[in-house]
Amino acid sequence: MSPRTLPQSAGSADGDRERQEIQLACFRAGEQMYALDIRRIKEIIRPPRLTPIPNAPPFIEGVFTLRNVVIPVLDLRKRFGLTVVDGLKKERVLVCALFGKILGLRVDEVTEVRRYTRKEVYPSPYFLKGPGTEFFAGVCRYDDDLLMILDLEKILSSREKIDLEKIPQLPDDPFEEME
Repeated sequence: MSPRTLPQSAGSADGDRERQEIQLACFRAGEQMYALDIRRIKEIIRPPRLTPIPNAPPFIEGVFTLRNVVIPVLDLRKRFGLTVVDGLKKERVLVCALFGKILGLRVDEVTEVRRYTRKEVYPSPYFLKGPGTEFFAGVCRYDDDLLMILDLEKILSSREKIDLEKIPQLPDDPFEEME
């Protein structure tokens, strides 16, 4: 994955470090560890009560309202064809921003935020082909394992495409007030 260039400071050491690092939120879905660029995540919440959406793809669990915004929730376990275990105490929803829209990603557990340099992030292996492999932008080391870095846009734009145009555009970002 080629992390986007981060904001530059005019020649400062901090600016140089910022351009070379990416912060990844690490989480578990099933037995596998995944990561997402922290800049995509607005907040992390406990799973809310959801309202089902008729005729939605099977990985869309439903919608909920947060600060007067209706947010669809995608279950990453179902999206990746993993076994779903309900009622996990550490289960969370990552409220994410994508193309000016807000959506939730249900995961089994959020473990931490880690910093990686560009040199520690590798492209997805070229031999990964087939259903589901397009969801990953890259990989990096996570202790003795590999951490799969998600490409959020591709998770939502494959065969079971979600019509992003039907997700309401936010007039103002109600999540900015929390920062």
